[in-house]
Amino acid sequence: MSENVVHLHKHADPPTPDTAPTVLTVVPDAPPTPPVPLWVRSGRAAKTVATHESTRATMRAAARHSLYTFNGGRIVARRAWDGRTGSRYERMIRAAEAAGNLEAAEEWEERLQRFRAARHHRRMDLLHSPVEAAKGAAVGAGMSIGVLVGLGVVMALNTGHVGDVITPLSATVDFIALLIRIVQVVWGPALAIGPFLALFALWSVGRKQQAAPNWALPANVRSDEGEPITPSIVVKALRDLGVPALRNAIKEMGDAGASMLGPIRIAGCGVEVDVTLPSGVSTVEVQNRRRKLAENLTRHEHEVFITLPQAARTVRLWIADSGALDEPIGPSPLVTDESLTADYAKGRAPWGQDLRGDAALLSLYQRMLLVTGLSNQGKTAALRALALWLAFDRSAEFRIADLKGVGDWDMFDGLATVLIQGPTDEHVIEATEMVEDGVEEMNRRLQAPPGTTFPPLILLVDEAQVAFMCPARDEQKRFYGGSKATSRYFTACRKLHNQGRAVNVLLWQGTQDPTDQNLPKLVREGAHTRASLALGTESQARMALGDKAVDGGAAPHLLRQGLDQGTLVVASSGIDIPAGQASITVRTHYISTDDAKEIANRAKALRDGVTTLHAIERDEERDPLADIASVLGTASRVLTADVLKRLSALSEDAYGTWTPGDLKRVLEDAGAEPYKSDGRMVVGRDRVSRALANRDEDGSASADG
Repeated sequence: MSENVVHLHKHADPPTPDTAPTVLTVVPDAPPTPPVPLWVRSGRAAKTVATHESTRATMRAAARHSLYTFNGGRIVARRAWDGRTGSRYERMIRAAEAAGNLEAAEEWEERLQRFRAARHHRRMDLLHSPVEAAKGAAVGAGMSIGVLVGLGVVMALNTGHVGDVITPLSATVDFIALLIRIVQVVWGPALAIGPFLALFALWSVGRKQQAAPNWALPANVRSDEGEPITPSIVVKALRDLGVPALRNAIKEMGDAGASMLGPIRIAGCGVEVDVTLPSGVSTVEVQNRRRKLAENLTRHEHEVFITLPQAARTVRLWIADSGALDEPIGPSPLVTDESLTADYAKGRAPWGQDLRGDAALLSLYQRMLLVTGLSNQGKTAALRALALWLAFDRSAEFRIADLKGVGDWDMFDGLATVLIQGPTDEHVIEATEMVEDGVEEMNRRLQAPPGTTFPPLILLVDEAQVAFMCPARDEQKRFYGGSKATSRYFTACRKLHNQGRAVNVLLWQGTQDPTDQNLPKLVREGAHTRASLALGTESQARMALGDKAVDGGAAPHLLRQGLDQGTLVVASSGIDIPAGQASITVRTHYISTDDAKEIANRAKALRDGVTTLHAIERDEERDPLADIASVLGTASRVLTADVLKRLSALSEDAYGTWTPGDLKRVLEDAGAEPYKSDGRMVVGRDRVSRALANRDEDGSASADG
């Protein structure tokens, strides 16, 4: 018989990895952070308190007011000492000797002798003064008692009482006793308060003189941006300039270092002062430390200009008001004054303002012009402003080549007889031929009878560096660019510079970032007026303005690129430059393109109409009648002499040799002969237009037949 086994516990399946029980790992707690020692917490708290702004402000205030009182006492003591002794005169003598001014030293020595003589006289008088004072007191007391007794006698006679004789005398005694009692009452508090009043007076003197270190002064005073320029500030700035000889000389002068300074004059948006340097200090040492001098004067470098006047060993400082040069100047008179006119020979172009705020007027008469600078600094605007002004002189003729070609000179379409715009080699070739045509016109004028006057012909090339760098060659393998004798553009410029001004054929050039390659030496030195905007280096400044101007203080390389747009350093006899200086800084008026178009339209209204060529046309068959119609423009009639000039400008090859007889023959053959108006021969536009129309109709009929 089998036995049944009953299992009281059910066997479970062995645990799988998925069903295995989770084992919890108990991580013991991190040990507690040890407490920060008391001395560390105390140190941190002390540091926080010590460096807190309130604590710092309190410490500055305490130091400031303490030093006000202490230094105020020093100032008062020094003033008293100066008043009682000859130390002030001695300092002035040392200052004059240090500055090399012997005449001033002799004058101060004479004053010192007079002061000592007067002081000796006063001291001798003091020997006799006690006896004289005693005698005066006795006589005064006797007279006073006599007056009081006399007054008492009068009162006694009036009242009939003998006792009234001493009434005024007793009243006086009572009044004196009252004063003594008042003094006794006040004396104690006065002794207690007096020292505090004296300290307050000294504190007031120190506070007025700001006699405390800069770090201890209040925030509004400590931020000395735009601080007014005073003699003491200028002397301190020169003393700390880092020139040992200058520093030692100023120390020998004491606080009389201001004797180096001339009067501080208001000059436009700043001040101007001449500084006579002590012996042993050269002007170059000061010029080379312009930035440090500006910082010592609490100004930016561009707000301080150093020039050399005529006086020997003297520098002239012009110091702008803080931020004044960042403010734009007013609009050009060409924009605001619609009645403005121009005169090439006698007038001056309103170009801008100098640093004094005075109008900067430039004469263009018989002066070649060169304007240079880095890109996007306002070169074209400065050059265009001069051309726009001269356009109001009807006699002026413009031939313009803009080798950038972005439309900066579009407004001269209808003013200029030639307008070339573009940066390619073909545009450079046309610009070169334009300048060469100017050379031919110059030669024609030079061969005219003596005494002949000629109207101004302005050959204007903007972005001239493109022409100098052009690699193109002509049929004879001559380069258009370059600076060799075979370079066509360079050669034409040199010929104009040599003789052009004598017959009013002038070359104006604008170029950027000058180098010996893109602005040859002979060309840049041929310009009578040289102006430069911001440049990168001093060597470029010398290329732009010449060594003389830069050695005299001209520094276009210190102008701020992008911030001083339109600010030019100008070297020219055509502008008023202070005596002894080689250049002047001009902030030019900005004329926008839209304003320039309006100004150009006003100038066009003064003229009979100008046909503008946009390319130089050569060696082609001309149609004289059509060319005559084109040069008449919109005018109803034009003088025959003016028609000949315009035809010559249109094509020198075809019409350069024409005479009034040649013009008359062509017009008579076409049935549009000249006629007299107001006693002068003119060509009528209507007659020429009818002749052209009739000719075209006849030509069409012949073709149909």
